[in-house]
Amino acid sequence: MSPIQTSAPSQAPDMSGALFGHTADGMLVARVGDHAYAMMPGRDGKHYLTSGWRIARPMVEWTRSDFYAHGGDLDDETAFRSKVLEQAQHFEERRLLGRRDVPGGAHTPWGPSQGGTVYAEGVTSHATAGHGGFKLSADRNRKVRPMLRAAGGWYEEDECWAIVAFTFPHLFTALERRSAERTIKDSWPEAWEAISGTILAPGESRRKDQRDFEIAHTNDWIVVSAITSEQQKGFVECLATPGGKRGAGMEERRFLVRADEYHVGRFGFVIDPDRHADYAGRSSFVGWSGRESP
Repeated sequence: MSPIQTSAPSQAPDMSGALFGHTADGMLVARVGDHAYAMMPGRDGKHYLTSGWRIARPMVEWTRSDFYAHGGDLDDETAFRSKVLEQAQHFEERRLLGRRDVPGGAHTPWGPSQGGTVYAEGVTSHATAGHGGFKLSADRNRKVRPMLRAAGGWYEEDECWAIVAFTFPHLFTALERRSAERTIKDSWPEAWEAISGTILAPGESRRKDQRDFEIAHTNDWIVVSAITSEQQKGFVECLATPGGKRGAGMEERRFLVRADEYHVGRFGFVIDPDRHADYAGRSSFVGWSGRESP
């Protein structure tokens, strides 16, 4: 692959098939086949990746309204180019895998299939009006590790698709395999550790980190709902429960937290009773009227 110059846009596709350019207002964009990408300006001088589809006009005529999907934050121009080249590699690998489309009509747990893609004999993905996922034949499903195996051979598209990619990596692109590995670590950390023989460290599995957080804060007050206070300017009114648990009969307390301090972490905001005052005054929460202390 030819090196990509970061100081000026390409005027012809490089070896990856990616074409880089700028719009009339200076926005960095790229095309890979029918796929279009832009380094979209965001807030506070930041940028994010966005994409479009089959924009027929020259890149110099592209506008923000041509793009609709958010693909994550970007640190700089180099990161944008790297993302585009990653996608170009993915599309080429997918082409070489020789997947084939099939008509819809099959019954799935998510409704009638509107169309499917055969990855290999016994490995088919289906799309429906609201969801989708993979169906493995009985022979294929027996190859899935028991701790990850779905009895019926159906694997939904949000998380469980990764089990299929993890089991049959040769049917997936490098980008898909990386995403599948990340999903397995996040969603089934015990299975990953048992299969790989490695222990996931903090920060390597969302579900494991969340469980550790819940154990560490079982007896702490965790915010379950928050609203900017109309009565106490500069504060956020927080409704908290022990361990952040929800449901009928759970004890609830309200606290005031300074607005500039209230930043929700990955798994919730932990109340510090030594700094965050109990609040029993008029509430900005709908439904709390009449429940305040006199």
